[in-house]
Amino acid sequence: MDTFFILLFSTLAVLFAALVLILRQPMRAALALIAHMVSLACIYATLNVHVVAIFQILIYVSAVMVFMVYTIMLLDDRDASYRQRFSRWVYPALIVAVLIPLSLWLLPAESGALVAPAGGPERFSFAAFALDFMKSYWFHFELATVLLLIGVLSAWTAVKEGLDG
Repeated sequence: MDTFFILLFSTLAVLFAALVLILRQPMRAALALIAHMVSLACIYATLNVHVVAIFQILIYVSAVMVFMVYTIMLLDDRDASYRQRFSRWVYPALIVAVLIPLSLWLLPAESGALVAPAGGPERFSFAAFALDFMKSYWFHFELATVLLLIGVLSAWTAVKEGLDG
């Protein structure tokens, strides 16, 4: 049953991530990003990493997205480029959204990219991916989060300076 929920929430996460890329209106893209982050929290909860799931909701969905939504509300919504529903990147985003899970599924365990579980040769394992990610890439992930927060604060400052001046 856990595998079903992991696959369900993974599919939803990929779908919402693709929507973030292809939606033109900033508020709709932000809502898709919120749904993506909630899907990730559901994956963490399914993997019994409840602390990470709670922090995903509390920090990323609550705090970071409030800043992003507030910044989006400061944008000029009369801009004509926001009237189109989807961007020109809709087809490349859909292709990438299909190719990434397919490449992870076809990734051989012998390549050393993912640690093979002790139960035998398996083509892809979420547990092996999570273990490899937390051992090697957690710092890069958190650094990207800090850089996104700095970008939001910079955009907010630029908009505020533009309104005051």
